Amino acid sequence: MTITKIPIGEGVETLVNWIEGNFGFVLDVFSDITDYMISGLNDALLLFPPILFTLIIAIAAYFVGNKDKRLAIGTAVGLLLLDNLGLWELSMETIALVLASAFLALVIAIPLGIISAKNEWAFHVIKPMLDLMQTMPSFVYLIPAVIFFGLGNVPGLVATIVFAMPPAIRLTNLGIRQVPKELTEVADAFGSTPWQKLVKVELPTALPSIMAGVNQCIMLSLSMVVIAAMIGARGLGYQVLIGIQRVDIGQGFEAGLGIVIIAIILDRFTQHLTPK
Repeated sequence: MTITKIPIGEGVETLVNWIEGNFGFVLDVFSDITDYMISGLNDALLLFPPILFTLIIAIAAYFVGNKDKRLAIGTAVGLLLLDNLGLWELSMETIALVLASAFLALVIAIPLGIISAKNEWAFHVIKPMLDLMQTMPSFVYLIPAVIFFGLGNVPGLVATIVFAMPPAIRLTNLGIRQVPKELTEVADAFGSTPWQKLVKVELPTALPSIMAGVNQCIMLSLSMVVIAAMIGARGLGYQVLIGIQRVDIGQGFEAGLGIVIIAIILDRFTQHLTPK
């Protein structure tokens, strides 16, 4: 007995081609805007000489970390090492791509997390989508990204957004759901509108969980950098890819070390921004 194969792959391919054919103009506008965003961030990061930039970030780390000298010194040493290894411009490209990706991912993820916490129907629709997004191999995201946006930073950014959103959605949803009922009842007793209750009670109470989602979103964005280099995204990930292609251990290790330094700095910053 022959079992007919369900044409899932063909259906997805048809859908992608339909989107490309009918929304090409919208995709082009989005591509131009995001490319301008990444370029603008990169130019802003390269505006200052490495020494001055390192000093500014170290001072910021000192105050963000509640005057923790170890955080400031570690940040300065890490950034100076990137400059010493000749990876400064590539590191700034990587940071620009990560910040742009994380920002757009959070702009989508946090509202979706709030909606899923407030609406059970939306939660049951979004949850299996998140399961799919988190378990689907990250390389799969590169295929439609290339079809829609070609090669370069933009498809890398789009693939990174899809890859990095789920933790932020889940943790925002969790934080809102864990707000004590007593607080919401008090807000209702004082006649708060749903918007006032959300902004003044639920979001501040859920902020530690939301910031954990922000942290994870940034870390996943950075982890996607190397994979996005396969479709033309620049930065340290591209250096790692070249190291793999040439079997150049030194080049690959130095670029990988640069990614680790950036990851640690961004992780420590977001951790200290989280209210205790």
